[in-house]
Order: sequence, then structure tokens, then C-alpha cells
Amino acid sequence: MSTSFTHSVADRDYSGRTNIGAGVDAAPGAPLVIALHGGTYSSEYFDIPGYSLLDRGSAAGVPVIALDRPNYVDSSPLESDGSIIFDNAEVLSEAIGSIWEQYGDGRPGVVLVAHSIGGAVATAIAASSPSWPLLGLATSGCLVRVPEESKAAWAQLPPIPMIDLPVPMKDQLMFGPAETLDADMPAASYPSNTLVPKAELLDITGNWIERRAETCARVTVPVLHRQGEFDALWVTSQDEVDQYGAGFTSAASVDAALQTGSGHCIDFHRPSGDFQGSELAFALECAKAAVA
Repeated sequence: MSTSFTHSVADRDYSGRTNIGAGVDAAPGAPLVIALHGGTYSSEYFDIPGYSLLDRGSAAGVPVIALDRPNYVDSSPLESDGSIIFDNAEVLSEAIGSIWEQYGDGRPGVVLVAHSIGGAVATAIAASSPSWPLLGLATSGCLVRVPEESKAAWAQLPPIPMIDLPVPMKDQLMFGPAETLDADMPAASYPSNTLVPKAELLDITGNWIERRAETCARVTVPVLHRQGEFDALWVTSQDEVDQYGAGFTSAASVDAALQTGSGHCIDFHRPSGDFQGSELAFALECAKAAVA
């Protein structure tokens, strides 16, 4: 169970959802988890019934706020003349700092949980050494390189700012084989579908890939990364995952692995419970280490 979330900082508004105030009994010493969705999804990505990080956070005693990134739902628009991913990181870091001031009392710090383009944004935030206490970074659905045909396909999209991916195309990209899904998927995920800025699709397959190595190298907090073995959006293999994890040369620790039995959106596949449980356990361990 979740409630809607709104927050304003400077001249920017943010929407989202949270389990804070929705019956969550926060565990002593638990961190504040901020969840960032990927492209073509809203914050509801983290709150689909039966696949909800917010519900599992409540069960584990972990407060979670899932934000709608700029240009999504009721969050303020963001125009970018450079990298929309790094511009996202800049404004979201400011927002998280303000959210921390309001909701972080008594907590050791923040753990970022993020998927796909949101994972790139969260990594850029972590690399910027934010002023608020970041304890850990948990990402999924981003790697080292994309298939050439994928990059070319995004470049050929219509010259409009927001793209509505056809559902059949999206299902093919985001999900693994039928045996990796329960009977209600992918249809159960559709409430979280939304428009995506074309600039994000071009950035994640271009500029982000060029800047990934130096960005990951500046992250100093512990890192958890999982990649679905059937992820069609990235060139995916154990070697690619190893290369991605090795890029976090300054991180306190790195745990990067393939998630078997899953496509791009691990949260919506059969391993969802174990996967989200590992993210929450990671968040609690990061918090425990921070106060040790």
C-alpha cells in the first residue's frame, strides 16, 4: 500500500509515491530509499501489485519514496541542451537533498535504487559526491554497450520531444521469454507505462555510454547491480556484467551479477521477490555499515 507523494524545491515540483505514512513500521536504523524509474515508465513501476518495491519495503521496515523524474507525470519538465541524464542528476540531487531534510530525521542516510535510464541518472548522482548522506547505489538494467541496431532505431524516431512506444514493441524490449513471467505479466505492468523524452533514448545509447567509465569510476559508495540475462536493450553476458562492475574502481564494494530468468525489467519477472529483497537487504546493510 502506498500514498501519493509531492515535493517542491526551488522552482521545481515532483510527484511520486511512498510507503511513508502508509503503515510502514520503519526498522531502527533503516535508511531512506529513493527509487528512480527508467524510461517509458513512471514511479508506479515500483508499485505494481504483487511486484511492488514499496510493499516489500514496508514488510522489511524500509521507508521508500519513488519519484517521478523530470518530464514524467506531474514532475516539472526539464529541457536540456547537453546530456538530459546528467541534467536529471543535477536537479534530482537537489530534490533528494531537500527530501532528506524533511524525511531523513533519525535515519543514517539515503540509498538509491534505480532502473535502466534511472540507473544511469542515479550513478551520475552518486558520482557527484552529493551534499546529503548517500550510503549506497543499487541499479539494474544498464551495462556497457547497446546493440548497434538498437542505437540506430532510436535515432530514427520521429522528431518530437516525447515518444509513446507501442505496447507490443515495448513488451518485446522489456520482457524475457514467456517462461520468465507469471501469467499476469506483461499486462499487469501497463499502469506504469508512459511517454519518454526522445532525448533520454538518444542519451542512454550515446553520450552516457561514452561517459559511463569515468562516471562509474567516481562512485565511492557500495554498489549493487543486477542485469537480466535476457535483457535485449543491452549487449548482455557475464563478461559484460563483469566489465560494468569493474568500472566502479573507487566504490567501497561492488556486487554485480546476471539475474537469471529475467528480461530488462527484473522487477516484473518471476525473480522479482528475490531481486527486490536483495535490494532492500543491501540498503539495510549499507545503513548498518554507516553507523558501525
